[in-house]
Amino acid sequence: MERNEFVHLIGAVIILTAVISFSAFLAGQYSFLSTALLFSIVLIAVHVGGKKLMANMLDCDVEHRLWTLSQYGYKPQQHFKKPMPASVVIPFGISIITGGIVKCMAILTYEAKAKTIRAAKRFGFYSFTELTDWHNAVIGAGGIIALLTLSAVSYFLPAQLEQLAGLAAGYAFWNMLPISDLDGTQIFFGSRILYATLGVITLIFSVYSLHFWLI
Repeated sequence: MERNEFVHLIGAVIILTAVISFSAFLAGQYSFLSTALLFSIVLIAVHVGGKKLMANMLDCDVEHRLWTLSQYGYKPQQHFKKPMPASVVIPFGISIITGGIVKCMAILTYEAKAKTIRAAKRFGFYSFTELTDWHNAVIGAGGIIALLTLSAVSYFLPAQLEQLAGLAAGYAFWNMLPISDLDGTQIFFGSRILYATLGVITLIFSVYSLHFWLI
């Protein structure tokens, strides 16, 4: 992992902790901050780890960074002079407007690229060296699947981790939105079928655990 990526992941943990604990902080429940920090570390680690594992299986590298927005429209001239830190502005904006009831957890984006070792493999599944949109989508799906797995496992554990299960489902939901260059967008353009399948499963998880991640 590059140092720059590590710094972005630390920033993501801090932002996610603030978003998760926002409503509790307003209510004076300051002790929840440590729980929110622990949950944030687990969520980021599982999300990023799922994509890195999938990328490694495809002989690819994947790097994560905080979500930014460069354009506010479709026309070339509709762009910001400097990229807007969407990972801060949008989650905190929604938290402030809703009093922390709605927890926007769209914070990270990713960029995948093929490793040089991929060029040496020219048979079967690796009959090409370039990273395709399909493989990029599969890498993004790895993170979503990891989050949904965490949600399911946490829900059935006897340690009363229903809130972590709900937050994992909510985190997956926000990242499945086909906005900007979030995971959902990259999965959608790589495979409509994969996006639709994951989208339905994520929606079911999210609705079922709505109480735990929305409030």
